[in-house]
Amino acid sequence: MANQSSPEFDCCLVIDDDEDILIAARLLLRTVFREVVTASNPADAMAAASAHAPDVVLLDANFARGATDAAEGLALLDRLLAAHPDLIVVMITAHAGVKIAVEAMKRGATDFISKPWANERLLTTVRTAAALAGSRKMVATERAKVAAVADPAPGSTPPLIGAAAPMARVNSLIARAAPTDANVLVLGENGTGKELVARAVHRQSLRAGQPMLTVDLGAISTELIDSELFGHVKGAFTDAKGDRIGRIQAASGGTLFLDEIGNLPLHLQPKLLTVLEQRQVTPVGANRPVPVDIRVIAATNLTPAMLRDEKLFRQDLLFRLNTVEIELPPLRDRREDVPALVDHFLDHYAKRYNRPAPALSAAARSALSAHDWPGNVRALRHAIERAVILAGDAPLEPEDFPLGSPAVRDAPSIAPEAVVTPVANDLNLDRVERQLVEQALKKHAYNISAAAAELGVSRAALYRRMEKHGL
Repeated sequence: MANQSSPEFDCCLVIDDDEDILIAARLLLRTVFREVVTASNPADAMAAASAHAPDVVLLDANFARGATDAAEGLALLDRLLAAHPDLIVVMITAHAGVKIAVEAMKRGATDFISKPWANERLLTTVRTAAALAGSRKMVATERAKVAAVADPAPGSTPPLIGAAAPMARVNSLIARAAPTDANVLVLGENGTGKELVARAVHRQSLRAGQPMLTVDLGAISTELIDSELFGHVKGAFTDAKGDRIGRIQAASGGTLFLDEIGNLPLHLQPKLLTVLEQRQVTPVGANRPVPVDIRVIAATNLTPAMLRDEKLFRQDLLFRLNTVEIELPPLRDRREDVPALVDHFLDHYAKRYNRPAPALSAAARSALSAHDWPGNVRALRHAIERAVILAGDAPLEPEDFPLGSPAVRDAPSIAPEAVVTPVANDLNLDRVERQLVEQALKKHAYNISAAAAELGVSRAALYRRMEKHGL
């Protein structure tokens, strides 16, 4: 059985020239800290702070040669904080030295306690200080994660390729909206490049030096969205073992990209609206809001008509999100961009797989440009990647690309109309599932949310089935 009185925190460093004080502190604090380290002079104190990374430092204001002016204690405080700016230091002052305590706080001490101390007072003070240290470490860790994953490595973000008139309008809107702090709503079918637009806006904004944090609301279960976005405090719900800052707070100072905003549950939409209006977020279970400074870029494959449906989306939230609205054209409406996209992906995947870029026959290029590409640029990219992987020495031909109906090609014994209505006596589960998924996708023009709703599955489950069947 676990010891209920086991220490709560890792390490405390106590600095005092009085050996009796060090022994008393060590015995008292071992119920709170797993390790209590002591030092009686500045050199040992600096070495211990570097070696042990203590949660809290207890520093005597007058720790040497009977001094009473706290000069040496304050000087050591300065050295400690210069070497470790995030260190939590509690100053120990004799005879309730208020002036010394005030000066220590001005120099960066977190708190102070008078000597001789009351044990309960000391324990309360160090627990509070250690909890503050833990909160600082948690925020620093979360921000480091954001910095590591929010932005791709320089040069790794694919460019927005296209010279067709629809893409010229998109680039013009990006150039005009990016330098402002206006919220942006990006509309478009799946695979049109909505995240690329978001990254282009961020890259050209005044926040370009800060992270852009992406949250895919279509990939997070409904039960977790609240905690994921807004954060939570310890004990807010059964599995809340500690405080956690949400993605909104983690993105403060930079850009928050909310992908698939149409998947935000109706009951959470007012909470996001409050964040946008008041520029503060209240974690689940918390009593006080936390100020945030974010620019929001949202994206969805919902049509404008669907967004105007109050049953799906709050109109006051929509007005906050679409200060600037950028609608991406499907690839079939800018076929003249297909050759440039093909060449870009051929070069990209040839380098990725360390092989020469395959040549394309004229017939292949013509077929690629003529294809409707229901999955848009994403589908074209996957088709090129597959072709590069399987390419031989001969130029690629139209048949090297999945341009026909996969269900009909792979199951010739099934009549073409089976793609619309599965054959009643076909009991092959994989084949029937593929037909139903493709039917739903075609019916809803590859709108993943609508297709998933009709099939009665989540977006994530539909994506898995699409990947499974090569759709």
